[in-house]
Amino acid sequence: MPARVHAILVVRPEGRTPAANHLQRTLAALAAQTRPVDALTIVLCGADPALTQVAASSGAEGVITAPAGTPFAVATALATPRLTGDAVWLLAQDTAPDPDALVRLAGALELSSSLVIAAPKLVSWDDRDEIVSLGVSMNRYGGTVELAKGELDQGQHDADADVLGADVRGMLVRREAWTALGGLDPALGGADEGLDLGVRARLAGDLVSLVPAARVAVAGDGVAAMARGRRRARRRAFATRTAQLHRRLAYAPSAAVLLHWLSFLPLALWRTVMHLVTKMPYRVLPEWGATLLVLFRPAAVARARRRIRTVRRVGWSRIAPLRISRAQMRLRLDADGADPDAPVRSELRFFVGGGAWAVLGALAVSAALFAPLLAWPVLGGGALLPLRADIAQLWQDAAWGARPLGLDAVGPADPFSALVALLGTLSPGDPSRAFVVLWVLALPLAVLGGWFAATRVTESSLLRITAAFAWALAPTFLAALVEGRPAAVLLHLLLPWLFFAASVAHRSWAPAGAASLLLVAVLACAPSLAPAVVVLWSAALIVVALVAGRGVARVVWLIVPSAVIFAPLVWTQVRRGTPWALLADPGVPYAGAEATADPLGRALLAAGFPTSDPGGWAAVFDGPVWWVGLLVAPLAVLALLAVLTPRWVTASALLVIAVTGLATAFAAVGVAVSFRDAIAVPVWAGSGLSLAWVGLVGAAVVALDAGLVERVRVLRPIGALAALAALLVAVAPALTAQTASVESGRSVLTNGPVSTLPAFVAAEGRGSTDIGTIVLDPRADGMRVDVVWGGSATLSGQSTVQATRTAASPADEELAALAADLVTPSADDVVTRLADRGIGFVLLASAPAGEDDVIRGARLGAATSLDQRDLLDPVGATSRGDLWRVNTTIVARAPIDDHQVRLQRLVTLASLGVVLVALLLAVPTAASRRVARRTPRTVGPISGGSR
Repeated sequence: MPARVHAILVVRPEGRTPAANHLQRTLAALAAQTRPVDALTIVLCGADPALTQVAASSGAEGVITAPAGTPFAVATALATPRLTGDAVWLLAQDTAPDPDALVRLAGALELSSSLVIAAPKLVSWDDRDEIVSLGVSMNRYGGTVELAKGELDQGQHDADADVLGADVRGMLVRREAWTALGGLDPALGGADEGLDLGVRARLAGDLVSLVPAARVAVAGDGVAAMARGRRRARRRAFATRTAQLHRRLAYAPSAAVLLHWLSFLPLALWRTVMHLVTKMPYRVLPEWGATLLVLFRPAAVARARRRIRTVRRVGWSRIAPLRISRAQMRLRLDADGADPDAPVRSELRFFVGGGAWAVLGALAVSAALFAPLLAWPVLGGGALLPLRADIAQLWQDAAWGARPLGLDAVGPADPFSALVALLGTLSPGDPSRAFVVLWVLALPLAVLGGWFAATRVTESSLLRITAAFAWALAPTFLAALVEGRPAAVLLHLLLPWLFFAASVAHRSWAPAGAASLLLVAVLACAPSLAPAVVVLWSAALIVVALVAGRGVARVVWLIVPSAVIFAPLVWTQVRRGTPWALLADPGVPYAGAEATADPLGRALLAAGFPTSDPGGWAAVFDGPVWWVGLLVAPLAVLALLAVLTPRWVTASALLVIAVTGLATAFAAVGVAVSFRDAIAVPVWAGSGLSLAWVGLVGAAVVALDAGLVERVRVLRPIGALAALAALLVAVAPALTAQTASVESGRSVLTNGPVSTLPAFVAAEGRGSTDIGTIVLDPRADGMRVDVVWGGSATLSGQSTVQATRTAASPADEELAALAADLVTPSADDVVTRLADRGIGFVLLASAPAGEDDVIRGARLGAATSLDQRDLLDPVGATSRGDLWRVNTTIVARAPIDDHQVRLQRLVTLASLGVVLVALLLAVPTAASRRVARRTPRTVGPISGGSR
């Protein structure tokens, strides 16, 4: 047994509990040792009056004062010159040993002269039956592996002794070995200090052993402990990764040090991806911080390697058996994931519960109503336009750069263009057909989304089907289909999936990542929902912070991708002085039969109808149609009654969504921020109604699921069918509008056009967007003029930046001058100016129906002027109007300047980066699936036995 034991006690006030309380307990435990320490040196890290007083009255041989941030390794080095014993006992203020701990540790050193480190069993400060740490090893990559941690102490590990290392707290080390090994390595950053000391002792040919009978209670908030709690997870990850990388360079063969050093940055990038995939984004910044720190600290690595070289007596093969093999790691991970007592969520029952049959039924109905559309190559009418014939051009329209409309428009694309490009990519051979298929599949896709969204509020298969059909029969959705509003249709299809993911985003990173991407798509379809999203997001953030206490970072992440992707558009509009233009609907500005701001229009909005013709009844019924709004009353009454059920909290949250959406619709009605041919186009109020429909249907389902009285469960099918039947009657004309004759005017959908330009231009511009066509259209309100690049104006090429401008830009003024000179015979050089601008065609648009003599004369005068120009070759009359071709050398369209190129790269990299991060977060892993299985599928409490 060592003749003298010198204890080093390092104290730093860092924990939640006052450090003086822990220090007093530790000093009392030292005084109670059956084999007392022979000398005690206290290192005070920080000037704390309470600690100073306790240390002064402790009877210690020496008290050393150090700065507050002194780490444990440095503190022990300060006390090393004062060592007088044969062994050194490493303690902190929160390490209280059992009375027989020292005698057992010293006895272990006495039994073997080659044993230089004896480590105790660390148990919990408050529960001494819980093992905090008992032995540490490494995996094949140098990562630290705790051999026993967080287990109930039943003596199951008491036979384990021979280990690679251990937690540094409570270690008893022979003084000669401590001096020879150079003490603890301060470059480890407070992590793996005991493991590193054990590895160096093993390489010196000595032994390291556990002494499970010696127990030391640890609180975990002392200077030698790793940072505890979720709030310090980044600090803990930084220290752990710093220690691992430092040890990798210190332990590597000399020839491999440089290779390891060079691999750190690529490895950090790879591990960043893996942290996102494994839903641990909080480790990303610590990963890079630790990597950069170790990269630029060669002197610390050199000192560590010198320590090993000085004492090394055996090869690394001697410690290989003490490492954890890959097979052992797999067994440990499997054991950690197994929890037979963990709750398992109920089965989804998509097939056996009738969800699949509901989707198939909706598909059959849709095929009967919309199947003729499949014969159309392009869907036209309303706000629909053809898409680019080439996928690359589709994505070019979705990027920052030269816009495909306008003389010299350069700037950001609407995020909706990326959504259109993504949809068109699903049909690479004929992108325009993707929207034809979308219209045919819209009903079953709405049923599918509604069914899955309903799984968050009910376990009842009947009510899930009810919610699915109620969502598909939403008046705003059918109005969007009938009026040809692609953004509104996509919005209604995406909203239930956003609700499905966002409602549980606080639970796990997988739904949070998915919800963040879905939110980008939703806002891309309906920017007018941004205020409502901010309100709901803020409310969710407050609720999660106050109630759940965790998951705040996941909720915060929800808006990060949207903020990054919309930043270029926001910057452009705000810089231009038109911030309200950010609420403009994307795509073609289209003024349909929107509800008005008068009392009747607002009453229709309150009933869920975004148009002046509720459900299409005005087109088929000669008389008042105010009664149609009453057919939504059963669903609304159920939603309001939901707050009287036991699940009133969930119902209240859903009603908040409904009220927020309804308020958005009321605020949007009659508001116009975009223009089409100088005519103001109001914002589509149906976007707010789609959001309100989420809350309305969800609350109605909660009312039917929870029940006001027990007898309501018997009436559940009757209530569900009654609500659906009334809703079906309300929207029946809109649902069947496509089957009516074209003359009825109940649907604006048309076959095509394949191109908005003549076929000759479409063929020329099919493979390039560098060919420009100036389109002249004399009207009663003046000459309408625009420039179209490529073979057609396209849906993806539309821009809210151009549609919302309220003042003429220099390019607009130049375009107006070009148009005026073209139709004025006295202007001679105008065609050359067109060619210098890259414009190769001039199109005089066809006359509209009912054209008066004045406009007809202006059109004929323009045609005459164009015919007289030597540098214009007449192509002839086409279905789109009279076409001329420029027969002089056409200068290629001017490329964007260097500043715009840099902006383009920045925007592209930022957008792709944030989308990639969100995708990595959204990818489910085995661990995330285990967590999901341990949580209920529904949000909030559910009524007992509801299925």
